[in-house]
Amino acid sequence: MIQRYSRPEIAAVWQDQHRYLAWLKVEMAVCEELKHEGVIPRKDFAELKKRTDRLIREGGVDPKRVDHFEAITRHDVIAFTTAVAERIGPISRYIHFGLTSSDVVDTALSLLILEAGEILRKDIEALMKTLLGRAREYRDLPTIGRSHGIFAEPTSFGLKFLGWYVEWRRNLERLDRALDGVRTGKLSGAVGANPHFGPEFERKVLARLGLRREPVSTQVVPRDRHAEFLSVLAICGSSLERMAVELRHLQRSEVGEVIEGFQAGQKGSSAMPHKRNPISSENISGCARLLRSYAAASLENVALWHERDISHSSVERVAFPDATILFDYAISRMDRVIQQLSVREERIRENLEKAGSTVFSGHYLLALVKAGATREEAYAWVQSCAIGSLEGQGEFVSLLLKHPEVTKRLTPAKIRELGSLKYQLRNVREIYRQALSGERRKPSKR
Repeated sequence: MIQRYSRPEIAAVWQDQHRYLAWLKVEMAVCEELKHEGVIPRKDFAELKKRTDRLIREGGVDPKRVDHFEAITRHDVIAFTTAVAERIGPISRYIHFGLTSSDVVDTALSLLILEAGEILRKDIEALMKTLLGRAREYRDLPTIGRSHGIFAEPTSFGLKFLGWYVEWRRNLERLDRALDGVRTGKLSGAVGANPHFGPEFERKVLARLGLRREPVSTQVVPRDRHAEFLSVLAICGSSLERMAVELRHLQRSEVGEVIEGFQAGQKGSSAMPHKRNPISSENISGCARLLRSYAAASLENVALWHERDISHSSVERVAFPDATILFDYAISRMDRVIQQLSVREERIRENLEKAGSTVFSGHYLLALVKAGATREEAYAWVQSCAIGSLEGQGEFVSLLLKHPEVTKRLTPAKIRELGSLKYQLRNVREIYRQALSGERRKPSKR
């Protein structure tokens, strides 16, 4: 991922040096179990651990040395083990004992995904906290709702944020499930038949790494697990875009209900000094498109030839770092947008007033049906008053109060009640209560 969209903590997960440390961690977990099995003498293992621990303290193998050997061998794992041997000497003969390359690479990839995933979990939790704060802040602020971009019925401005909050609660659950699916490794050899180590040996090594044994592997961990993880990031990207699109529309000049934070000295246009553009929301929409593309590529990776081919490798070298780094960037940017968002309450009230009382038409339709009118009759009466109001014949509720068929069935007090914000929004607090019920309960650990 380009530097512009990379934040240091998650970018560090995918640095070559860190990746090689993960490979070495897998190799040493195998050696630890080989010691218990008596394959590696304890004296030799003590020497091996001493030297590898020193290597780890020094940051691991130099990626430039791995690159040097790979230019000769044309094989990244052999280049890695050669670079390790160069640093720790002949005791390195136990490194990569009984393993095939994918045993190390796939198991380490799971460790790296889980490490990146913990950062992404924190990102989601931070955004959820911001959204919940805004939802509570604007719970009682009425706004005009829109369908097809057209005035529909009044709603609570806070419900926008609450809806996003609950969606991100689902996204966090999705991420946890996907990470749990990735929490597997394999040390089953070149075709998955465990020719060198039995499944129980494999299970013990992987347990040292906090992983489960892949029940039936080939030369690789099945790629449906990876596809699920990247698909979750794609869904999360679409959730970000859902928010971004709403914020972009609300910032349009003719709507003007919110404004993204605008720093001192910031410029909106090189040609038009008056512009304040929704650049962050637009940027996030673009990031979401990329996140969906990585999911599509990961789905293509599921179908490999026989016990393995290498067509997935080039995809994953790009997709996992890019998708996790980009999502980390996009969600943190959205968190800042929501935190710094200026909500223009006066403009929200103006737009609500502009919509007029015709937006309560649905209440009258139902009330008249309950009072004995057919749906077709009630619709025609209410529509005639609404159209009359829109054509300047009078205020909607006033026209209803004069309509003979309406007043025959509804009292003036009832007609006025049905045309009020209090009646329209009477269930908002209950929506909040139910949406947030159980929030105080501590979530179960994965």
